[in-house]
Amino acid sequence: MIDKKTLITQTALRLFINKGIHAVGINEIIKTAEVAKKTLYHHFATKEQLILASLDYRDTLFIAWMQAHMESKETAQQSIIALFHALDDWFNGRAEQLGEFHGCFFINASAEYKQTDCPINQRCKAHKQKVREIVASFAKQLSDDKQQIDFITDSICILKEGAITSALVQHDLLAGMKAIPLVEILLKSTNQK
Repeated sequence: MIDKKTLITQTALRLFINKGIHAVGINEIIKTAEVAKKTLYHHFATKEQLILASLDYRDTLFIAWMQAHMESKETAQQSIIALFHALDDWFNGRAEQLGEFHGCFFINASAEYKQTDCPINQRCKAHKQKVREIVASFAKQLSDDKQQIDFITDSICILKEGAITSALVQHDLLAGMKAIPLVEILLKSTNQK
């Protein structure tokens, strides 16, 4: 059995992902989680604290999911391509740990909280930086040249974000798979170690 704080966080995250943060009120979270208002406010003094906890929880889930897919391969090239197979699973309802696909929670949250000095926006930026660092760790296995590592990392991250956006906005559930030939061309063009 999960503790109340985790239950509230998971419930809020699910509602925020499905409906958007501004569209979900505290009373809906309380009702859906089946907790008392006092219980929610005991753990989260403000909605912003709950949003930040939801972002942290999603960050933990997403990073673990991403690393599990990428680290399961033998080579850096296979690991990078595995990321796009994983995206395909997510877009098509085969990534149980991430739940139903409604786009990237971090992109969506940052769209609702655009001010760059806002803690919510900063948390979204930090998540994207973590993702970039993971991709960079594999790019570093392909080259010793910093510029090339940055180029590979930036290109893979842009393709990843583009695939997520295409899957959500254009309902192109094959966007992850469509990116793979571009990834393969990119990887073949690098001066590999």
